[in-house]
Amino acid sequence: MAIATTTIGGSSRSSNGFVRRAFDRMVEAREKQARKYVNGYLLSLDDATLTAHGYKRSELEREGTAGMVF
Repeated sequence: MAIATTTIGGSSRSSNGFVRRAFDRMVEAREKQARKYVNGYLLSLDDATLTAHGYKRSELEREGTAGMVF
């Protein structure tokens, strides 16, 4: 007895690639948003605290902050 498999709409390989790229881009955008939110908080700390934790204010300012988080 033979079992035949078929895909609907063509190759499933190309649709998996599209979904994967879309997911990767969504994750990348959320990571960027999270970094900006954290930078905003870190910039509210004093310079001594930033230095103690290994951050430089100038680098955080260059990376930017998020004004609003969803």
